[in-house]
Amino acid sequence: MILCRVIGNVVATRKHPCYEGHRIMIVQPIDENGMDTGTSFLACDSVQSGPGDVVLVAREGNAARQILGTWDDPFHAVILGIVDRVDVETITERKK
Repeated sequence: MILCRVIGNVVATRKHPCYEGHRIMIVQPIDENGMDTGTSFLACDSVQSGPGDVVLVAREGNAARQILGTWDDPFHAVILGIVDRVDVETITERKK
């Protein structure tokens, strides 16, 4: 799983039937400090996230298909959770 921020959504009038009823969001990978890393990609939303939300994304087809559909569906990435906060322990804090 990777940490991402939702930066938008996709509207399609024609799409593969397996995408009916699913929202497709544009997500931007971020680091633990909220800084962009890598390039944005599309992910199916399974948790009703929205633009600006920090989310956990499984970027692997098998996990996406298990959550959203069947083994034959062409899902690649799925949003699995909305992140409330990120806590990072530093090396100096571990020594205390």
